Amino acid sequence: MRRVYSFASITLFMLLAGPACEAAERCIKESDHVRARDLGIAPGVLPPGPFNAITDVQGVLVGHSTVIFGNTIHTGATAILPHGGNLYQNKVPAGVVVFNGYGKSAGLSQIAELGEIESPIVLTNTMSVSRGMDAVIDWTLAQQGNEKVLSVNAVVGETNDGNLNDIRGRALTSEQIMRAIREAHPGPVEEGSIGAGTGTVAFGWKGGIGTSSRQLPDSLGHWTVGALVQTNYGGILTINGRRIGEELGNYYLQHEVASKKADGSIMVVIATDAPLSDRNLTRLARRAAGGVARTGSSFSNGSGDYFIAFSTATDVMRTPQKRAATAHYAEVSNDNTSPLFEAAVEATEEAIYNSLFMASTTHSHEVTTGKDIVIERLPLAPFLKGRKQRCR
Repeated sequence: MRRVYSFASITLFMLLAGPACEAAERCIKESDHVRARDLGIAPGVLPPGPFNAITDVQGVLVGHSTVIFGNTIHTGATAILPHGGNLYQNKVPAGVVVFNGYGKSAGLSQIAELGEIESPIVLTNTMSVSRGMDAVIDWTLAQQGNEKVLSVNAVVGETNDGNLNDIRGRALTSEQIMRAIREAHPGPVEEGSIGAGTGTVAFGWKGGIGTSSRQLPDSLGHWTVGALVQTNYGGILTINGRRIGEELGNYYLQHEVASKKADGSIMVVIATDAPLSDRNLTRLARRAAGGVARTGSSFSNGSGDYFIAFSTATDVMRTPQKRAATAHYAEVSNDNTSPLFEAAVEATEEAIYNSLFMASTTHSHEVTTGKDIVIERLPLAPFLKGRKQRCR
């Protein structure tokens, strides 16, 4: 029986573990699904938002659709909506950066050219990009006010989940992807082996969807920056400066120079409520690569490393009225962007950690080789050792 999971409503889970000393008091077992802060891992110096998620940026919605079928299909889609209104009519400024272009994403060239997004952003698997486009286009054309629209720039990002998913079977349908868009919601974001992260692998461990956020103090504008990642890449895993990949004996170039263990891809979506121009949003997207680098990425030849950033600020939203004539936009100056850049680095780094800690060990049957495979989740043991825990 085919199982399709989507999340129209969710149960509120613990938002933050609080300071590391409080996290140490929680009883955490190896089988638990935890976020980085539950383990006392809090990268950087800036505080997270209430949900520690991309949805801390006001207006941003996230939805998932997960498809698991038998022991060969493990895939899905994740949708990020910059706001809940008509995105085609009220476009948001955006920037895109391709760090290593081994990928098949759609809609990025128009973002680079026009500096705006006019549709939901969908993340999925490599072979489902066209179906992601179908879902985005169908959703956009159905919005009230779009009756005369003749062109839609559907933004679809991808990573290849072919290790755990029969990607050649193309099981994911446009309707299932559409469900992720329709059921996108504010608040806490489900992470790990869900949506577009259902079949991904990162650093030899189970990858997935992860998210995090940072808030600037009032003296720096009180802006929020959020990140959401789809992790499917490799390298030498480093967590908060600790070389975990080497400790656990699972890392790129461990046995041979020609290893392809570092191949794969990562999609990073950055949202902010700071009123940034599309040029500075491109700069913001580029800084998110610093967060990926901190985790030990090798940015290998076969890795597609893509970064999209957008602003939800009403001051820079490209409404029909502003697009119809010469418009003036209030925006953050170049001299005041550095704290936002730091926030993007920190949020991206922690989002990646969350994608790993929240993932689940996955069993599958690799159709092309005929072999059963198991991709284990990242063990918690190295992070629990020496911690004071109150376990009954």
